[in-house]
Amino acid sequence: MSKLQIRQLIEARMPVDGMIDTGIAGVKLFRATEAVPCVPAVYEPCVIAIVSGGKETVLDGKRYVYDSSEYMCCPMSMPVEAGTPAASAETPLYGVYIALDQRLMTQITIEMDAAGDNMHPVEGSARGIRLARWDDRFLESLLRLVQLGTKEPDVAVLGEARLRELYYAILTGEAGQFARQAFAPGNAIARAISDVSSQLAEPVSVDNMAARAGMSRAVFYRRFKQATAMTPTQFIKAMRLNNAAMKIASGVTVSEAAQDVGYVSASQFSREFKRLYGQSPRQWGEAQALPMALG
Repeated sequence: MSKLQIRQLIEARMPVDGMIDTGIAGVKLFRATEAVPCVPAVYEPCVIAIVSGGKETVLDGKRYVYDSSEYMCCPMSMPVEAGTPAASAETPLYGVYIALDQRLMTQITIEMDAAGDNMHPVEGSARGIRLARWDDRFLESLLRLVQLGTKEPDVAVLGEARLRELYYAILTGEAGQFARQAFAPGNAIARAISDVSSQLAEPVSVDNMAARAGMSRAVFYRRFKQATAMTPTQFIKAMRLNNAAMKIASGVTVSEAAQDVGYVSASQFSREFKRLYGQSPRQWGEAQALPMALG
């Protein structure tokens, strides 16, 4: 019943397709009634909860398809392809996007450790993304968050407390251990990913990344691939090209997009772009329309 209530709340606020801010930091509602194929995107740390319809995300060739039975947890910045290929007027997509604030998630993780709720090794082969089944705590806290509506006093007074409640539900849920590892204070790989993601235009050296993480190149390489399913070099290239593709699709020129993500050579950018997407940047941009940003 609560998922239906969340859908009804979204429907009441969103008569047309798109994405809107709720007034609570990092929390957005979205709706789609037209199919959008998977296209390059970059997920910042987030959870995406679907209450109607389905969504698709591809990370390093692995496809994640999820609906109202599971939510998607991505605790680190990741280069992906994302879309809503099944959305239609008959099967509309409704959902909630929740950005995961590094400071607050880390704070709650530390408090859980101090309270004796210790982390355990993550089971399975989840890398970068994990799907988690809804549990009662997640459902109830998400409903309470969305119910704040548009009243500024309610959002101002209760917003952070209810967001914290939802974060705790995520950290104690099926993807909880996976998320806690990413937000643990000593996670050098997560810190390296955050640094790369925020400084794409700067020169990046894997040796420097390893040194900053306090690891040998070999250990850093292995742990990075365990966390992301990609080597550091593959990850950096994918982040740059996906960001560039998004910029081009939104109207930025090819040369500006290349420079914005750290490419000095236009020919190298075009060559690597075509190798990944099968078209030159200009051809690809002309064929795309920026899809609704669903995180």
